[in-house]
Amino acid sequence: MKNLYIGIDIGGTNTIVGFITSNGNFLSEHRISTKGHKSFDDFLLQIKTLITEKFEPYLDEYQIIAIGAGAPNGNYYKGTIEDAPNLEWKGKLEFSRKFSDLMQLPVVLTNDANAAAIGEMLFGNAKGMKNFIMITLGTGLGSGLVANGELIYGHDGFAGELGHTIVNSQGRYCGCGRRGCLETYVSATGIKRTVYKILADRLEESVLRAIPFDGLTAKNITEAAQAGDKVAILSFEYTGQILGEKLADAVAHTSPEAIFLFGGLAKAGKYIFEPTIRHFEQSLLPIYRNKIKILPSGLMDQNVAVLGAASLAIKEFSI
Repeated sequence: MKNLYIGIDIGGTNTIVGFITSNGNFLSEHRISTKGHKSFDDFLLQIKTLITEKFEPYLDEYQIIAIGAGAPNGNYYKGTIEDAPNLEWKGKLEFSRKFSDLMQLPVVLTNDANAAAIGEMLFGNAKGMKNFIMITLGTGLGSGLVANGELIYGHDGFAGELGHTIVNSQGRYCGCGRRGCLETYVSATGIKRTVYKILADRLEESVLRAIPFDGLTAKNITEAAQAGDKVAILSFEYTGQILGEKLADAVAHTSPEAIFLFGGLAKAGKYIFEPTIRHFEQSLLPIYRNKIKILPSGLMDQNVAVLGAASLAIKEFSI
């Protein structure tokens, strides 16, 4: 029998379950709604039902070894999801213990950015690296810090929240309740806010003026920049400046070999990488300059949240 691992990505809208082999290949991927369940326990039961049904074609060839999950505010130490702002259930949710009891399998939990860092280390461009930072640029900004070959969790399981370091204490309001967090400037949502600020302040013609805020995406902005749109290019320059400066601060804590960028905003290529690298090098302490690479993730075309969650299980329970 071949070994199989399950990766689960618990999002605010959907939960995705993937069947992943020991070498990181997807056998299949399935989803259910995260919303609309009678209770958290009922939600877990629905995931179990999905896994049981979808695993049936593989019964003769594979055995499930362990399950890894990524969730907002996932606590690696306790296996709990704690006060996640975008989930229907509040308080401390006992995910790992309850789901392990249901499945009769080992279950390990972390947040999605930490899971992505492990996926990058096992199957992406961080293979062989012992010191790196993973930055996920989605609706918000997530991060995973790896030092001496180990993910840094801190004393309570919540280390590495670079998205909630402060850029400007009187700056943009953040969903966490504070002001000026990095992710309000550097994320798919953050660059949308920047575009609208520049549109309000400047008079240049821009294709972005015709797109309502709810319809604007990082892809729209990238396509506009590729077509030479001044507002889009200025938006990436501003975003890259802030990201570069804050990554330079992060370097002082862990002195990584590389920093990887993943997510929709990272797909903008040179428009985000070039200003980020330029401002990064300018902001670094001289002893760090020209030593640290800023690179795209090697997992861009895969579901990194699911692969990363399964990678956590592979790392901890491979046999």
